[in-house]
Amino acid sequence: MKIAITRLRGKELDDQQRCARRGHDCYPVTPLTGEIDQDQIDLFIEQVKEERFDCIFFTSALPAHKIGPLLGNCPLPRVIAIGPQTAKALRESGVPCEVLHEYYSRAFVPYLGEWISGKIIGIPRSDAPNPGLLHAITDAGGIVEEFTIYSLIPTYEELNLTFAEAILFTSALSFKSAIWKRREDLVIVAIGEVTASAMEEAGLSPDVVGDGSLEGTLDELNLFLLMNP
Repeated sequence: MKIAITRLRGKELDDQQRCARRGHDCYPVTPLTGEIDQDQIDLFIEQVKEERFDCIFFTSALPAHKIGPLLGNCPLPRVIAIGPQTAKALRESGVPCEVLHEYYSRAFVPYLGEWISGKIIGIPRSDAPNPGLLHAITDAGGIVEEFTIYSLIPTYEELNLTFAEAILFTSALSFKSAIWKRREDLVIVAIGEVTASAMEEAGLSPDVVGDGSLEGTLDELNLFLLMNP
C-alpha cells in the first residue's frame, strides 16, 4: 500500500525502510515546517553545562537530532527519550539515555516514580503546548524548565495525495494543520490515540489507530487490511 505520512520537511527519517519491512511504500507530506530558535538551544546547552538539571526529557526526535551532537562535552544528568527513534538520535550522538515503555509523554512521571520529587526536569521541545505533562510533573513534586527550541508553522499547502492509498497522521497538530481532500477509498490512519481523539473531535473517525509508533501503526494497518480485503 502507498502511504502518505505527515512529516516536517526533511524529517522523514527512515520511513521508507521501516514501511518496506511491513510490506508498504510511503512518501512524506508536509502540513507543518519547523523553525529553529538557536538562542534557546544555546541557552539550554549552557544550563546543561552548569549542571542545572537532574533529568532531561526528549519528547520527540527533532530536539534529539539538534541537541544531541552538542552534548558531547557536557556533564550529563539522567536522560529520558520518549521512544526508540528519539533514543536512536541521541545514541548516535554518543548520548546514553533511557527509553519510556510507552510512546506518550504521560508515561514519563509514572516511569520516574518517587524519584522525580524535588528534581529539576529540562525539556527542549516545540512550541506546541503539553499542559498534561507539565501538571503531572509539578503534581509529583518535580520542577519543569521548558525550552522552546523550535516552532511548528503550518505550510498552508494542500497535501499531495494523488498517489496515496492511505494517509498516516503522525500527530494531532499535523492533522489539525493539514489541508487535504478526503476520498472514500483513502484509508485514514492515526499514529496513536491522541491523534485519533483530535480527528474524532473534528468529526472524522480514523480507520486505523496505532500505538504511537510507526511500526505499531503499520502492524495495525496490516491487521485492518487483512480484515477488510
